[in-house]
Formats: sequence, structure tokens, C-alpha cells
Amino acid sequence: MDLNLSGRHALVCGASQGIGRAAAVELAELGADVTLFARSAETLQAVAASLPRKHAAQRHDWRSVDMQDTAGLQAIAAELVATHPVQILINNTGGPPGGPAYSAEPAAFESAFRQHLLAGQVLLQTVLPGMRDSGYGRLVNVISTSVKEPIPGLGVSNTVRAAVAAWAKTLSGELAADGITVNNVLPGYTRTARLDGLLAAQSQKSGRSEAELAKDMIAAVPARRFGEPGEVAAVIAFLCTPAAAYVNGVSIAVDGGRTKALS
Repeated sequence: MDLNLSGRHALVCGASQGIGRAAAVELAELGADVTLFARSAETLQAVAASLPRKHAAQRHDWRSVDMQDTAGLQAIAAELVATHPVQILINNTGGPPGGPAYSAEPAAFESAFRQHLLAGQVLLQTVLPGMRDSGYGRLVNVISTSVKEPIPGLGVSNTVRAAVAAWAKTLSGELAADGITVNNVLPGYTRTARLDGLLAAQSQKSGRSEAELAKDMIAAVPARRFGEPGEVAAVIAFLCTPAAAYVNGVSIAVDGGRTKALS
């Protein structure tokens, strides 16, 4: 099975922590050059320095970006690919705040679409020429199991995640003939800062302890535990390899069996 990514350049968004950071590690382990995107320059520098280097030519880099700043994001990405074309793009960014859809302000939807869908679009358009030139491209969006089963209390997130899934499915048909695959990974309850934030918000709203709420979440997972970022990252990394060349246009739940939907 060909898992070798030597000579490929991966751009990983949201790479300072959690699933993004774990994905960067897995891709580096497979030999890819990795560039990290996130907001915290100090953290990114430390993460880049800690990434594995499996061969002498392998190099890692980072850029401080704000996914809400569409023009700034595009400029930084264009500067990057001008010297180091990208063949692998991992779209990953923090989820919107919780709350029901009916009470969300229109600005909340606008902000979420800019951070998720518009950011993904400008990054894709920027890296696409390099993918086409090399005859190799992998786009993996890290979204949510809500694209299969909407999650109560995450109205804005459910909406924008579904939009990203539809965007990805459309792209998978448009780009496949160029040797480019487009897939989604759907994390379930995973030990990340995002999960900690949701538990804290729910605890404040309900008056129940975070431990009690976490216990209820775990009870809904057949594996009876939360996932680890590295477990999600392993699936992301596989989708980026030559071995996954015929996997295209799918949304893969990595959730311990929690999602009950068949498709």
C-alpha cells in the first residue's frame, strides 16, 4: 500500500492544536512537507519545529492567518504557492458558537460562511494550479457528523457544515479527471478545545457539571469514550495518500459509531 507523501506539500489549516495539529504530524510522518496555518504565530513556530522529518529534503513552514480575513488569507496563500506549490489542502477551522438556529443573528451565519466556506474557496482556487500541474491533488475538509445528523443546539454550525459538504461533493465531480480528490472527515466527540468549550457553555446554561454532561455524551457513543485527535488525523492522512486515489466525494464519520445514518 502506497502511503508515501515524500515530495508533496501539505497545507494544514487550524494546525496550532487539536485535530489540525495531529493531522500535520501524521502528514509529516508520511514524508510530506507541511505548512501550518493558524492565528498564533508563537504556537505555530513551536509546532513546525516539532514536526517529524523523515528525509533530508523535507521542510516545514508556517504562516499566521485569520480565516475571517478573506483577502489577507488569499494573499498569504498566493505568496506561499508562488515558491512552493501545494498538492494537499486540509481545510480545518474552529466551529461557530452554539445556540439554536432560529435565534442566531444573520451576522453569525455570515461570519461562519466566511470562516468556513469562503476561506475554503479562496484556498482551493489558490492551490489548484499546483495540483493540476503535478497531476496530484487532495482536498480534505474537516467538518462534522452534523452533515449526516444535525446536532441540537448547534444551529449555525449545522448550517455551514452542510454547505461545505455540498461544496465538496460538487468539487469532487469537477476535479476528479485532474487527479484531484475531494473528501470530508466528520469527527465525532473528540478531545479538543472545541469540545471543552461546548461542555463549558452547556454547563453554564444547564447548571449541570461538565463531568455529568461528558458522561451523557459518552453514553451515546458505542465505543464508550471520546475520540483522540490522532485517530481523526490518521483518516485524514490516509485520504491524502496515493493509496486513496479512488476514494472521492465521500464524508467519513470518525465517531466511534455514534452516527446512526447509513449515508
